[in-house]
Amino acid sequence: MARRTRERILEASLAMFNERGEPNVTTNHIADELDISPGNLYYHFRNKEDIIEQLFVGFEQRMDAALTVPEGRAPDLEDIWLQLHLVFECIFDYRFLYRDLVDILSRSRKLRMHFTRILKRAQESAETVLRGLVAEGIMRASPAEVEATATNILLAATFWLDFASVRGDRDENQAIRRGIFQVMMLLAPFLRDAERLHLNTLSQAYLR
Repeated sequence: MARRTRERILEASLAMFNERGEPNVTTNHIADELDISPGNLYYHFRNKEDIIEQLFVGFEQRMDAALTVPEGRAPDLEDIWLQLHLVFECIFDYRFLYRDLVDILSRSRKLRMHFTRILKRAQESAETVLRGLVAEGIMRASPAEVEATATNILLAATFWLDFASVRGDRDENQAIRRGIFQVMMLLAPFLRDAERLHLNTLSQAYLR
């Protein structure tokens, strides 16, 4: 029963943080939402920062799984499409982190270190896939261009929701789809004609 209460607190917190923004949600709001006493909530979590740290554990596990690169074969455009889809899906499910990323990380050295590790792994994963595409002749890019493109992919993915919000996009689902399209278009100038056509076919699904 205690385990289920803990899970319910995390589920409700994630939903409320995503809907209202983390700064606008207190532990009392969460307790009220679940119809439990604040004392019951504090039995499971010390404070709101503790809840955020536990949510971050789930986020980190999801992101690690999304950043897996193919083994035993050369990568292709479908691998990039799948990886982007999984990464942006994770970003959407934990979008409260990205909306207030700088503030949240400034309050926790632990989370800042873990997020830095995620960024490093994401950079390495993107570079690995892009180098594989170059090796297969699917892309034409120098090592410097591969590194810069991987960094641009990471930059766009990390701050896309902030950009979409400032631009006035109200539909976050649509904003996520547009983000995937935008990142995929970063690859277009480096692809052969056939692969560029295939990329455009894949990406059009995200504009509907």
